Amino acid sequence: MLNDISGQSVPSVTFKTRQNDQWLDVTTEQLFANKTVVVFSLPGAFTPTCSATHLPRYNELAGVLKENGVDEIVCMSVNDTFVMNAWLADQDASNITVIPDGNGEFTQGMGMLVDKQEIGFGKRSWRYSMLVKNGVIDKMFIEAQNPGDPFLVSDADTMLNYINSEAQAPVDISLFTKPSCPHCARAKQLLRDKKLGFEEVVIGQDATLLSLRAMSGRSTVPQVFIGGKHIGGADDLEQHFS
Repeated sequence: MLNDISGQSVPSVTFKTRQNDQWLDVTTEQLFANKTVVVFSLPGAFTPTCSATHLPRYNELAGVLKENGVDEIVCMSVNDTFVMNAWLADQDASNITVIPDGNGEFTQGMGMLVDKQEIGFGKRSWRYSMLVKNGVIDKMFIEAQNPGDPFLVSDADTMLNYINSEAQAPVDISLFTKPSCPHCARAKQLLRDKKLGFEEVVIGQDATLLSLRAMSGRSTVPQVFIGGKHIGGADDLEQHFS
């Protein structure tokens, strides 16, 4: 039975991490003392829901979470440090601190260690998130004990809504570019000046001209999309902001 232990202190554990090719012990005291920390825990690095949604959305919302008092965002999993570091690099999620609970000690102390032998995983973490203030659990969001891998309440948007129901998540912005394109550079600077985050899609590297034409009806770059709406090139973007 998975229990909500809000109001209790997090388990005292020392994590074995690998940083800059050196072994480094990280304690729960170092992670949580005198800080407000969001933790989300998941069954495993490189698994579908974790890679496609859970971690990327926390990375996307890191800025607004920190604007609302969060000092650090921690991803926890019963994986070793090499796997967690490789996953973080693959996800390019620089706003997230990954912590390997390789022996499952923290997860067991949280009462969230579950048996996934039927899919060859052994003991893993149940999917949940929590807000921790100075080492004390303020709020937990635990996925229902349904078959499979439910993912309904431990997401980043639910956490942000709990911290501040009036907080606005950043609008989704995609920018199609080519290397050495001065108009692309101008569009990127316009977005940075507005302090807007964006995903850059490089033609020839991340997408083709065919993809660009299919989405925008144009073959020139840059092409900017904001909140699902096609804005156009650098001049169009400048007009959009005027």
